[in-house]
Amino acid sequence: MLVHIKDIVKKAEQNSYAIGAFNVTNLESVLGVAQAAVKANSAAIIQVSESAISYMGLKPITHIVSTVAKNVAANVPIALHLDHGTSFDSVFECIGSGFTSVHIDASNLPLDENISLTKQVVKVAHAKHVWVQGEVGAMIGGHGNIRGALKKVPLASLEDVIKFVRATRVDTIAAAVGTAHGIYDNEDIVFSLLKAIKKAVPIPFVLHGGSGVQDSKIRKAIKEGVNIINIGTDLKIAFCQTLIEVCAKNKEETDPRNLLKPTIKAIEKVVIEKMKLFNSAGRYLVGGVET
Repeated sequence: MLVHIKDIVKKAEQNSYAIGAFNVTNLESVLGVAQAAVKANSAAIIQVSESAISYMGLKPITHIVSTVAKNVAANVPIALHLDHGTSFDSVFECIGSGFTSVHIDASNLPLDENISLTKQVVKVAHAKHVWVQGEVGAMIGGHGNIRGALKKVPLASLEDVIKFVRATRVDTIAAAVGTAHGIYDNEDIVFSLLKAIKKAVPIPFVLHGGSGVQDSKIRKAIKEGVNIINIGTDLKIAFCQTLIEVCAKNKEETDPRNLLKPTIKAIEKVVIEKMKLFNSAGRYLVGGVET
């Protein structure tokens, strides 16, 4: 069932677990996340990037997620979120299309400009009862990158995070604490910075770049107060590797559905594993009532 993101995140906060925010790119990935949520009895955030919207179309992806949430995942909560919106216009369109949470990412701009743009989004979004995620400290790397090391992983300034949150009144905050988009040898979580942010800023914290972090450190991050964990690269890898293998073994196949169906299960498997890791699994009973 499609719900407001606040209903999912507030329960996670109260019960000290994290919610997975899973990047989707097509129908198969939406189905994989939804089926995983049902099997794991877990809430989930389905999120789309601007590139995913460009590929699928805003209205189609909105209707796909809404329909799948209603018919495939009727007994577990699903929220729809925009990941890394870079302009006021793209965020505004998602607000008007029924997203209950939007991420305005102006972290590549000087702090004052980041604050100014984010404040504009917050004003419009809050008038529509939509949550806003802001970001301080630009995340580097790229979704789907799976090898090598980054020259330098930037970190957010604690003072900048505090100033940003107080000035913008965002609902959730993403800050660079050592992770990156993709999977790299030298990404990590700087727990001293994470702890300081959580102590100073009393709103849900979003960990971006969750695919490349060791399970033990994910568990520790949740104990330190991480409330939402973004997963993108792991899903892309599962989808692509499965599709490549299936196509290689079935070169004479002419029905696309037979080639694509295994990718749904591959994504479902990864998402269930993440839900167990985040301790969000097993939280819901029939009817969407949290245990």
